[in-house]
Amino acid sequence: MSKINQAIYEIQRIDSMAKEDKWMNGLHPLIKLFITILYITITLSFHKYDLEGLLGMCIYPIFVFVIGEIPAGEALYRLRIVLPLVCIVGVLNPFFDHTVVYEVGGMAITGGVVSMITLMIKGCFSVIASYLLIATTSIEEICYGLRLLHVPKIIVTQLLLIYRYITLLLSEAKRVTQAYALRAPGQKGINIKAWGPLVGQLLLRSMDRAEVVYESMCVRGFQGEFKTGTRKKGTRGGFLYLLIWVVVLLAFRIYPVFDLIGGIFV
Repeated sequence: MSKINQAIYEIQRIDSMAKEDKWMNGLHPLIKLFITILYITITLSFHKYDLEGLLGMCIYPIFVFVIGEIPAGEALYRLRIVLPLVCIVGVLNPFFDHTVVYEVGGMAITGGVVSMITLMIKGCFSVIASYLLIATTSIEEICYGLRLLHVPKIIVTQLLLIYRYITLLLSEAKRVTQAYALRAPGQKGINIKAWGPLVGQLLLRSMDRAEVVYESMCVRGFQGEFKTGTRKKGTRGGFLYLLIWVVVLLAFRIYPVFDLIGGIFV
């Protein structure tokens, strides 16, 4: 399977996961969206040396992986490109911060190392939380939740169009690369001299396809905003789920929960 076909398959696979009949998928999109935003905000608010407190935030992704029946290995495979890029953010910290924070077995661990690990974990947790939201909520429901939060409709419409028609762009790229491969049999990849013309062809074909799509939308009564998602009413279970996670996340942020639990058993 080519990389373009693999990308199209991954997008369609995530869409199918979000539309499955599961308890987590059936929650109101605004609840899941609010919890995700709260989780990312609290995760990023930890001090750069507070590694112990930050590790406690793994409770939310683990819970969603289990209850949402989402394969963790499959998720990590899909995020294999994003997570390393996120981890690069703090890779230079050990060279600038030489303050000794911990001593393990006589070996001094500087604040730069701790802050680097903390930044990596923050980025990984944030990316995984965003993925879990997409894997349990369709793009239409996410946009519906954003509109309930009064996000401008132009932003929501752009987000919906980009996500919905990215597969069309990938399909056009597939046709262009296949046409090039037929005209250059036996050649591995695309010659660097052909990159410019091929990108130009892809841009022109995408603009033509976009014009056709927009005309079709106007014929069907498009007036600047899509009717995103199905209107849902909040349930008691959903509100209870929201309340529990607000309390749990705030508790893990304010108190050293793991230390308190360990102190009870000790």
